[in-house]
Amino acid sequence: MSATVQTEILLTDAAVNEVRKFMESESAGSEAGLRIRVVPGGCSGFSYSMQIEDSPRQGDDILEQSGLKIFVDKFSRQYLEGVQVDYVNSVMGSGFTFNNPNATGSCGCGSSFSV
Repeated sequence: MSATVQTEILLTDAAVNEVRKFMESESAGSEAGLRIRVVPGGCSGFSYSMQIEDSPRQGDDILEQSGLKIFVDKFSRQYLEGVQVDYVNSVMGSGFTFNNPNATGSCGCGSSFSV
C-alpha cells in the first residue's frame, strides 16, 4: 500500500457525516474507506465516482479526514488535487457536489467536467 496523504482532497463536515452514515448502514469494517475517482465519460470528458470499499488497493493514496479513510488511485490523483467534496440537501434534491479547481469546464447537470 502507498503511504498516507499525498493528494489533497477536502470533504466538508456534511460530506464526512453522510459517508459515515452510509458506511454504518453497510456495516463497513475498520479498513473500509471511501474511494473517490475520476473516470472517462460524461458529456464533458470525465466524471466522478464514489463508492465504499473494504480496503485500499495497491498504489492508492490513503488520506484520512476526521477518522474517515479516503482511497485515491494513481490515474485519479492528477484530476482530484485540491478538490472539495460537499453534501448538499436542498429543495431541488440532495447529493454530493465537487468543487474542482482543475476543471476548465463542466456540463449543465454538473456531473462531468473537462480539464
